[in-house]
Amino acid sequence: MHLDSNNTTDLEAYLKAQNWLAADETLRSATKPGEGNMNYALRVQTSTGRSFIVKQARAYVEKYPSIAAPTERAVIEGNFYRKIQHHDQLRAFMPQLVGTDSQNSVLAVEDLGQANDYTHLYQPNQRIDDGDLVGLARFASQLHLTFAGNPDAIFANRAMRALNHEHIFNYPFRNDSGFDLDTVQAGLQSVALPYQTDAVLSKAARALGQVYLQDGRHLLHGDFYFGSFLKTTAGIKIIDPEFCFYGPAEFDLGVLIAHLKMARQSDQSIQVLKTNYESSDGFDERLLDQFAGVEIMRRLIGLAQLPLSLSLTEKQQLLAHARDLVVG
Repeated sequence: MHLDSNNTTDLEAYLKAQNWLAADETLRSATKPGEGNMNYALRVQTSTGRSFIVKQARAYVEKYPSIAAPTERAVIEGNFYRKIQHHDQLRAFMPQLVGTDSQNSVLAVEDLGQANDYTHLYQPNQRIDDGDLVGLARFASQLHLTFAGNPDAIFANRAMRALNHEHIFNYPFRNDSGFDLDTVQAGLQSVALPYQTDAVLSKAARALGQVYLQDGRHLLHGDFYFGSFLKTTAGIKIIDPEFCFYGPAEFDLGVLIAHLKMARQSDQSIQVLKTNYESSDGFDERLLDQFAGVEIMRRLIGLAQLPLSLSLTEKQQLLAHARDLVVG
């Protein structure tokens, strides 16, 4: 089954075959719920007034079809929702699972309504509420601590980790990728070149990448940034755990801190996050800084660009800061 909003007849038949629609329920509409990167997603609305989100993981990244991606990510995301469903506090932060179809790499989840993500924070004079930061900190600490222990094999997610590993720890530190950063912002290619040819930085990033690839003790969301958070009438919600895996807790928190820095949020906001995050024994502040630094660099000079409003000078300053975080 190839999901297609223009073929509602086949879509309705498919949803009924999955028991996601009742026998007497019909499909009223199938529309795009928002801008996504990884998957083909539809908001399904039915004759009974129900609404839910259907996502298909195809063999490529939806936003960048030239980049291959593992289709099993949909099932792994479904496993994540199943894992947390018996934990009231974690479940309250996420949409409820409707079902998964491993044969067609399709996932169906609760529709959280007309909600916006938090990428508006990259624009000037935008501030995240302390209450939202407290919620994110509590979600992360509960996730990391509740399921700490030996890695669960269903969350190995090695193919997705390999994809992420390439774009975080390798690609940004190459000057032969063929990606002209001047198409993102004039002058950015020249700004990036010293970092792309920095042997010390590249070595540190590779070593950090090996830490990322190793199985760890904590279940992670794996993509803990503004695009994975929704502002809803019921408060902040967290979506898209398709990059989840058992790894170092410092990774999730480091990624979020990197995005707070790129969104020019205050040091006080970062402190609110850290203060409300309950870390496990052995939490490594140095590793946290390194993950924050490499995430800044991959978003500024890698392929996964953000809707940033930073000047070239601001990016230069952030890159220098990020290098210090990674190298020490």
